[in-house]
Amino acid sequence: MVGPSSQISKLLLTLLFLLIIFFIWMDVNLYIRIQDYPIRDREIRLLNGSTVLRPTTIAGQHGATTSSVTSAVPYGRGPQEAARYEDVAWVSCDLNPLCDVTVKAMMLDHTNHYLFAPMATLLDNLAGFSKGELITPNMISFFHVFVAIASGRMVASDSLGYRRIGVVLFQFRTFLDDLDGHVARAKKHIRGERSDIGSAGYYIDGICDALGCVALMIGVFVFLKNNPPRRGYTQLQSIIPVSESKNCSESGVIYKVKVTTKKVVRKVLCYSGILVLSSTGWNRYIAIYQDMLEREDVTPTQFLHQEQAFRSTWFFVICWLWRVANVHALLHFLLLSIFCDKLWEYLRMIQYAGFVALLAIISVAEMHLLGAQNYIYKSLTGNNTSL
Repeated sequence: MVGPSSQISKLLLTLLFLLIIFFIWMDVNLYIRIQDYPIRDREIRLLNGSTVLRPTTIAGQHGATTSSVTSAVPYGRGPQEAARYEDVAWVSCDLNPLCDVTVKAMMLDHTNHYLFAPMATLLDNLAGFSKGELITPNMISFFHVFVAIASGRMVASDSLGYRRIGVVLFQFRTFLDDLDGHVARAKKHIRGERSDIGSAGYYIDGICDALGCVALMIGVFVFLKNNPPRRGYTQLQSIIPVSESKNCSESGVIYKVKVTTKKVVRKVLCYSGILVLSSTGWNRYIAIYQDMLEREDVTPTQFLHQEQAFRSTWFFVICWLWRVANVHALLHFLLLSIFCDKLWEYLRMIQYAGFVALLAIISVAEMHLLGAQNYIYKSLTGNNTSL
């Protein structure tokens, strides 16, 4: 699967399996953290203050919210338990991806959220990028474009070893993408994963990410064009003695014609279209949910509705679907197929299924969005993010 050495293959498969288990375990902990601890500081102030908003749910539906003056009882716990997650976390919140829960963090792919983001924070703590002016976030963004170009050249190689180096290089580019975002937020004293929509850095980072994806897809196309896969082979009945056939490994096999360049172009363009659709939908829902659930200029009642919508299981499911279907996750899947030398098989499998899956996720997210927005604000106003 991933090389001639069975021991190396087993080791890599074991690491992949352990990584998947780690991601699932972290997702479970993320869900528990969201349900059992306050999400924002304002919630702690409301819970520990004199005014407490208590939701009344009737027949499983969102009910009326009343305000009373009493002791804070957050989600069935006593006031002494209305503590921040930072107070009980085993890992320092400087590196713990579960401390600052935001819309973007919940919709970010597992690799970036649980691995690259803490690594970027650790590197920044050591190098002090966010505390100085020598290295800026835009400089990091421009640099990882050149890393992506180098990766694309490696991926286009005929050698599997060079292609694997290209995979490692592109993952390094992804790490740099996390680093520039962390440095930008740290300079602006923004906690957690958030998109600074409308800023110059937001658009520069998006353009650099797009250029990196283009470089990778060009590398994929060049490789498949120079090494077109065959459509299969036909096994013919052996007509020579068995002893002779053992010395001729190709005996009785007629390979079919190679895949044409036209079909290679079609597969690459289809996957590029999937990446564009995924990126567009993912960024759109981050922007809308971020505005809807993290807006600060709301009444206490609306704030409670925001928290209830944030904690709903349906919202967690929708965010999880975007975790495995956003553009970053799709790039990870593509890189994994390149590393395992299964690129053509992966592109064939996802050519149409990818569009169907994304459209289904978008449809479910759209229905949930309309219901949640109506529940929080009761009506769509001009202040809400445009749909």
